[in-house]
Amino acid sequence: MENNIIRPYIRKTTACLTTLAACLLLSVASTSCSDYLNEQPKGMNIPSKLSDFSEMLNYEYGAHRYDITQAANLMGDRFCSPSYLNGSYPLYQANYLWDTSINRREWNNSDETTYYQNYSSIAISNLVIENALTASGGTEAEAHTVYAYAQALRAMAYYQLANYYANAYSNENKGQLSVPYITSTAVNAPYTQVTLEEIYSHIISDIENAIPYLPDMGRNILLPGKAACYAFLSRVYLTMMDYEKAERYADMALGINDKLFDWTVFYSRYSEGIEAEGKYTANPSPMGFDYCENYDFKHGSSSNAGKIISLPEWRSQRVEDGDAKFYSSWKWRDRGSYIYYEPMLSGYFNYGGCKTVEQYLIKAECLARRGNISEAMDILNKVRKTRIMPDKYAPVSASTAGEAIAAICRTKWNDLIGSVIPFADIRRLNAEGQYPYTLTYVRNGKTDTLAPDSYLWTMVFPMGAIKNHGGGKIEYIEKKKKNIGPTERTSSS
Repeated sequence: MENNIIRPYIRKTTACLTTLAACLLLSVASTSCSDYLNEQPKGMNIPSKLSDFSEMLNYEYGAHRYDITQAANLMGDRFCSPSYLNGSYPLYQANYLWDTSINRREWNNSDETTYYQNYSSIAISNLVIENALTASGGTEAEAHTVYAYAQALRAMAYYQLANYYANAYSNENKGQLSVPYITSTAVNAPYTQVTLEEIYSHIISDIENAIPYLPDMGRNILLPGKAACYAFLSRVYLTMMDYEKAERYADMALGINDKLFDWTVFYSRYSEGIEAEGKYTANPSPMGFDYCENYDFKHGSSSNAGKIISLPEWRSQRVEDGDAKFYSSWKWRDRGSYIYYEPMLSGYFNYGGCKTVEQYLIKAECLARRGNISEAMDILNKVRKTRIMPDKYAPVSASTAGEAIAAICRTKWNDLIGSVIPFADIRRLNAEGQYPYTLTYVRNGKTDTLAPDSYLWTMVFPMGAIKNHGGGKIEYIEKKKKNIGPTERTSSS
């Protein structure tokens, strides 16, 4: 669907949506709106029709923004200027520089967007789930579809949270605490900080219950249809190391949409400006609402039109030579006081949604794991032909599953910069232990490494949530590895 068609539609919201969403969000961490939902604000319309609740799910800023700023900092998938690292932003410094002398708990009081943005989305979904089936003005089938959209969006938000604030899923870890599981819109409603096994069970249940009521593709690109749900389940099962189911759902998603965007053609179209020395005019992003690889669309750290994030210079060390997508998106720049990769695209970017390229590469990894290395490399090379410039392209081969997975992950993590996927994948590989990944960069002439068992791979809950925990109790997640920092060891409520 074209941007100029969908944009006016998904921007439309009910008159009181922002106020309702804000109040529901506060219910996660405070009691300041205790009577709000029991009173009708003067001059405002309280949602009662199915169309009202359906419209809430189109609220881009509240329901479709998956901020991963600190994970991107940790991965080197986001450039931090010296002004962020001079002591004014210790949390950025801790993650970006892998500085274990900084107590992230103490300083996580100025970057709480990931936590509250996802619970905002969950609050909107919960409100729709509570009301869609009894709302007026729609058929029973329409009501079930709106309900199903809300279930799917709730599951997707919980996946983001579980892969951010909890340890990686594994048989060893699945009994550990994850994140607060909230299903009520009542302010200060009781909730439980569930285990990893429980949160993933809830995520899968929501998606499975939603699928029968959904069309193949959502009513608009923000709303997940069957294809997006299949793709998301493939992502979830990969995270849970259930590679058989991950491959199965990847095939189901690709059965609905298997298109790949050819970045080599895009590069050639804009090559003059891309290659011109000293020219940094941004080209239009092809990764908007009508990107052919989309199953659904989710914003990243920013919900507004603009440029993509900048990258540190040393991030290019992991990029394959001739990567047309990378060099269409970023350009090396020397500012004198610092060097980085300048964004070369502007517009809209599907950072958090499900896309076909992810499904191809999930399928490739699953094939490699069961010994079908040749077919895995065929799929990887199919993707690479749309990414690597023809004069640089050569088929990749592998003789072992480990070599295949390394090649697949290189392409996947470069392609999905800005999403939670590279972060979630590395955590999974490290938790699994068979193919652990040590992140290494040479920065300012010094080699830095982030070990697979570092406690930095699990983000800390924001202080606002800990101090104002509402109707439950939140405990910090303890990373039970040998190099836990003394300032982040003890759990507390």
